[in-house]
Amino acid sequence: MTITRTFAGLAAAATALALLAAPAVASAATVSQETAATAWGPYDSAGHRARAAGSLTVSGEDHADLPVAAKARVTGKVHDRTKDASCGWVVFRITYRTADGNLPFKQRGIRNCTYGTPKSFTFTDKNVYEIETKVCSEAKAAKPSLNCVYGGTWKVVYLSK
Repeated sequence: MTITRTFAGLAAAATALALLAAPAVASAATVSQETAATAWGPYDSAGHRARAAGSLTVSGEDHADLPVAAKARVTGKVHDRTKDASCGWVVFRITYRTADGNLPFKQRGIRNCTYGTPKSFTFTDKNVYEIETKVCSEAKAAKPSLNCVYGGTWKVVYLSK
């Protein structure tokens, strides 16, 4: 009977230790998922005249008030797939949270006018709620056209949940 009580005590202690360790294991799993890179794309423009693909890494997701990632890093390549004077564009719309809680957005455009040679890019933003992208092919310009930005459908690359 003493041996049975000893084993019962050891089993209870092991169970208590497992329960205490469980939150630490869950927390470690959450952190590693937050910093894991996820692929996006490839996305093509109309007529497959441009293509973009890459990866996204987010960290510090905060779900207390409004879910946002403390930091989001986007890397990728944009390809110009035409031999004429047009360029390939990848445009990103980044929705972020301001200090007063509003959710404005900004845009980033990356242009490649070199057929057959992909252009690499990387950018980082803070307090990110959503990242969307669109790929266009159009004449060389300082920024993407209104048709590129406002026509067609945006693809969601990241949405904080």
